[in-house]
Amino acid sequence: MKIEGQFSVTLNPIESAINGTDGMNFRRMSIEKVFTGSLDATSNGEMLSVMTPTKGSAGYVAIEQVVGSLDGKQGSFVLQHYGVMELGAEKLTLEVIPDSGVGQLAGLSGQMNIYIEDGNHFYEFEYQLP
Repeated sequence: MKIEGQFSVTLNPIESAINGTDGMNFRRMSIEKVFTGSLDATSNGEMLSVMTPTKGSAGYVAIEQVVGSLDGKQGSFVLQHYGVMELGAEKLTLEVIPDSGVGQLAGLSGQMNIYIEDGNHFYEFEYQLP
């Protein structure tokens, strides 16, 4: 199945235990999202990122738990993010952590793409359920 929709996101700084050297700027943030569309859910998570001294080169990892309904099925699951930017060129992977699906979403697998257009956040989620 493939679904699409919008989401809003709130990021709030959290004190990081990492002090970068040599121009590396580490940040830690809390994540709160509200998804609309076929994924009617909220999520909470944390993100760790680093900006390098080279403009347009950075990386981040994050984990968030999504709770709500997916095409009418109730439950929750966990997404893992892996993002790298090299001189402005982005690579981003969001994947459902195996065996993190609960309730009617038990056994869920899949990958999500996120993108921003005109300041609005969108998702495309390709998933499988047993």
